[in-house]
Order: sequence, then structure tokens, then C-alpha cells
Amino acid sequence: MTSETLSIEAPGEVCLVEEKLPDLPEGGFMVATTHSGVSAGTELTYVKGTNPYLGASWDPALGLFRDGAPSVTYPVRGIGYMQVGLVVETRTRAVREGALLAMAYGHRTAYVADPMTDRFVELPDDLDPLLGIYVAHMGPICANGLLHAAHDLHGPAVRELGDGVRGRRVAVAGAGVVGLLTACFAMSAGAAEVVVVDETPSRLEIAAALGAETLHAGEDPAVVLKRRWRHGPNDRGADVVFQCRGQARALALGLRLLRPQGTLIDLAFYTGGAEEVRLGEEFHHNGLSVRCAQIGRVPRGLAHAWDRERLSHETIELLRQRGTALRRHLVTHLVAFGEAPGLFTELAAGRLGCVQAVLCDEVEDEGG
Repeated sequence: MTSETLSIEAPGEVCLVEEKLPDLPEGGFMVATTHSGVSAGTELTYVKGTNPYLGASWDPALGLFRDGAPSVTYPVRGIGYMQVGLVVETRTRAVREGALLAMAYGHRTAYVADPMTDRFVELPDDLDPLLGIYVAHMGPICANGLLHAAHDLHGPAVRELGDGVRGRRVAVAGAGVVGLLTACFAMSAGAAEVVVVDETPSRLEIAAALGAETLHAGEDPAVVLKRRWRHGPNDRGADVVFQCRGQARALALGLRLLRPQGTLIDLAFYTGGAEEVRLGEEFHHNGLSVRCAQIGRVPRGLAHAWDRERLSHETIELLRQRGTALRRHLVTHLVAFGEAPGLFTELAAGRLGCVQAVLCDEVEDEGG
């Protein structure tokens, strides 16, 4: 059996290649992909040639990028971390045939998995299968941002995901998928107010449709929010900011939104410079903190109680609460898997106004 796999042959060159699947081993299972979500941020860095792994050697022991042979070379295959697969054959009691699983195995039409090494989450029957693209990885990324905010406030005494935002004023910089899902998590967790800031009016419309307040980034939202959010004399601004856009100017704006001694939780992936981040201004004068929250690490002291499985569970609960609105407003493009190369080319060229694109086995059945 074979799989059609997305392959980035070189910057700007995307195609599908046919790959032979390995024989199904004892203890393994095979899935046929029903939905594959596209991360228009991380994945396009390979199409554009800007991903840091393409130009440097990553030393995991030292945690450093160093000169040397690049850690990733073209062709790049197997990118993507938002897959939903139907179990079509199984030789393990860990999964049942016919189950729908959320996984992260890259853009391919089929995959042979090993339960000992491949993470999977069985989707409940009451969840829209398309929204399952968020369960294995993307949703936990956003949930981990809230977990970092909770740890910043309570340390190891965190009990619930919303402990860092409940009753607090929250700003989200960036209205892409990460920012919008993070805003939804904060709203569902009981934040007093959630304001999403972005430069693109159409994305702000989506944020508003999902229930958040919005401000355009070009209208100096820091002044607007600091006039509105007063905590005390010379103490104004957001209690916590989630920075969700991989642009230095978004980070600079996020720092301006914070109240003194506030913390910015950074979920963005920066591939360029950071000239706009003027560390001698708000960062210095207001005593601010920046915490990078990536799914590879939960806050110190919380790993036992807050593993990836729990963050996936929190994602499922969010999708149960807000799935109808997320499906209607967040998912902007449904594309047949065979059209994936054209989709990636258009996205990389900036010719497609897309928030969340999903590759599907049968687009007609998805209403698109």
C-alpha cells in the first residue's frame, strides 16, 4: 500500500510524492487520513526557506543552533501536526478498527503507526471530526500558554487551566489560529475581558464572531487599553498578554499592552530579526517578563499533573463548548488533498487570505 505525501523539494517547490507504506507489524495499526490541518506559520517557513533548521545545526543537548550542516535539508517531507485518521487496520488492542484518532504524522494520506512511539487521542463521538485536527497538538499548544500564565501567578499550586486568567483582563496579540484558540480558552476559563489585537480587519471580524472584543493594531491599542484597564495609580494595562504572532512588531506591541510587572506569554515563532523590540522602553521601565510557552515544555513542577494528554482533554472540552463557532468562523478553506501543492504555493506567496486550511479526503462531504 502507498501514501501520497506532501514534499517540499526546494523553496517554493511543493508536490505530492507516492511513498510505499511499511508492512503493518504486530502491535501496530494503520490510519487513512480524513483531515489534515495546515499550520500557515510553521509549515510555510519550509516553503519560504526561512526555517532556522534549514540554515544551522540544532544541538539538542546544548539547546543551541550552531554553525555546521543544517539539521534539515530538502526535500522536506512529513511536516504537519494536525491530522485526523480513521483506523482501517489494527494489530493491537490499543486501538479499534473504525476509530477516529487525532495524531501528528504530517500531511500524508495514510500512515502506519506504532502505539509505543506514536501519540494518538481517540476522538469522542460527539466531536466534529474536522475539529479533531486541534486535539493532538495545536490545541495543547494554546492550552500550554494558559498553563504558563497560571504558573506565573500560582507557581506549582496550579489546579485548573484557567487559574492565570480567571477574573483577569487578557490581551491576545495576533488573530491567527493560535491567537484565536488561545482567546477562546481564556474566555471559556472565565477571564474578565479578552481583547484580541491584530492588523487585519477580516481576522478581527473572526475574533469578534467568536466572542472576543477587538482592537486594530494600527490604532495604538496600548493607549486605549491602558486608559480603560486601571488597577491603581500608575498601574494600567493587561494582567497578562498572549503574544501569538511571529512578528517582532507584535511582540513590541504586546509589551506595551502590559501593566507594570506583568508577564507576556509568548507562543509565537520568530524567523526574522527583532529591531522593533526596544528593550530600553516599556520592557525596562515597567519591569516586564516574557515567558516562552511551547508544547515541548510545561512549566517547571507541573509535568506530572499537566502532561500532553491532559492538555488534549482540555482541548476537547473547549471544542465541545465552542466547536460550532470555531467550525463556522475559524476554518476558512477546505481543500482536497490532491490540491495541497497549489494551496501551499498560494499561501507562501501571500495570495490567499486564509486562517485555517484543512486538507480533506472528500471535500464535497464537508460542504465546501
